Amino acid sequence: MLLARRQILAAGTAALFAPRIAFAKAETERRLVFVIQRGAADGLAILAPIGDPAYSGLRGSLIPELADQPKLGGLFALHPALKEVGALYGAKQALFAHAVASPYRDRSHFDGQNVLETGASRPYERKDGWMNRLLGMLPAGSARGLAISATIPTALRGDVTVSSYAPSALPDASHDLLQRVSVMYADDRQLHALWEEALQTRKMAGELATTGRGAAAAGKLVASLMAGAQGARVVMVETDGWDTHAGQKNRLAGQLTGLDAMLAALKEGLGTAWSDTLVVIATEFGRTAAANGTGGTDHGTASLAMLLGGTVAGGRIVADWPGLGQSQLYEGRDLKPTTSLDALIGSAVAGHFALDPARAVPGLFPGSKDTGIAGLVTV
Repeated sequence: MLLARRQILAAGTAALFAPRIAFAKAETERRLVFVIQRGAADGLAILAPIGDPAYSGLRGSLIPELADQPKLGGLFALHPALKEVGALYGAKQALFAHAVASPYRDRSHFDGQNVLETGASRPYERKDGWMNRLLGMLPAGSARGLAISATIPTALRGDVTVSSYAPSALPDASHDLLQRVSVMYADDRQLHALWEEALQTRKMAGELATTGRGAAAAGKLVASLMAGAQGARVVMVETDGWDTHAGQKNRLAGQLTGLDAMLAALKEGLGTAWSDTLVVIATEFGRTAAANGTGGTDHGTASLAMLLGGTVAGGRIVADWPGLGQSQLYEGRDLKPTTSLDALIGSAVAGHFALDPARAVPGLFPGSKDTGIAGLVTV
C-alpha cells in the first residue's frame, strides 16, 4: 500500500492534533530502539523503485535480484536480504518511508550525521541530541537511555544521564576484583551510584557480552539490556559500513543480511515486549541515483527510513515519489527529498510515547520546518 505523504497529512490532521499530554506523566513499558546506518545507506537499492521507468537505466547491474520479490505499493521491491523485515511488513509491523532527508543538503558524513543526531538545521548548531531531549520528556522511571557503543553518540548526549555498553574482547574481570572495587566505592556517594549502575548493566548483558560480535548476537544483547523492570527503554545502536563507493552489490547484501539478523534476534529476545517497541532505522543521507564507474554509488541526498515494531501502523509505504528522470533529480544527480526525516522520526516517537506532537516534534527536531506526520504508530 503506497501512501503519499500529503495524503497522510490530509487524512490524519485530526488524529495528529488530538488531545495529548505535552510530556509523559505516567510510567510506560514502551521501548524505542534507534538504529543509525552510518555511511549513507542506499535507499534506492534497499527499497528499489522498480516501477520507475528511469531506474534500470541508472542502476544497471547494481540492481538486486528482485525477480521473486513482491511489488510493494505498486512501485517498489524490498531487497531480498531483508527477509525478517519483509515478514514484518506482511504482518503490518513495518512501515517504509522513501525520499526522506534531514535538513542537511551537503554530502559530508560527519556533518550529515551530526544534523541527524542533534535534530538541528545545520551541523554543530547544538551540542545535545534528540534522543537525550526525548528522555527529558519521559517520566524519570522510564528515562533510561543506553548506547550500544564504546562512547555516548551525539544523539544521546545532553542533560539526562545515559549509559553505554560495548562488548569487549578482553577477559572478564574476576568476581573478587568486582567485589573489591565495590567496597572501595562504598563510601563515595557519587562513584558508588555510578559503579552500581555499571554492575547492573553488566549483569543484564549476561554471557552475551562474550559470545562474539555477530549481528544476531548483537540483537540478543540489545534485547537483554532492555529486559525487565530496570532495563533500558531508549536505546541507540550504531551500525557502519554503509558507504558503498565500490563493489556495492555484494557489500550491501552483506550489510542488509546482518541488519536483518540483528532485528530478528532483537524481536525474538524482546518476546512480548516487542508489542510495546518501536525501532527506527535511518541514515544521514542517500546515494546517487546513477551508478559510478567502480560498481558503486557516491554520496547523495534523499534515502529510505524504516519504522518497525509492535506499535507501528505498518504494511504501508510513505512516499511522495519525485521520480528518477533527469529533470526530477535533485541537482541533476540525487533522489529528491520530498518528506522530512525529522518530521517522520519526531512524529513516530511522539505517537509511540503518547506525547503532544505539536510540542514534542519541534522539541526533538528544532531544525525541522514540518509540523509532523500523522498515523505512523498506534496509540
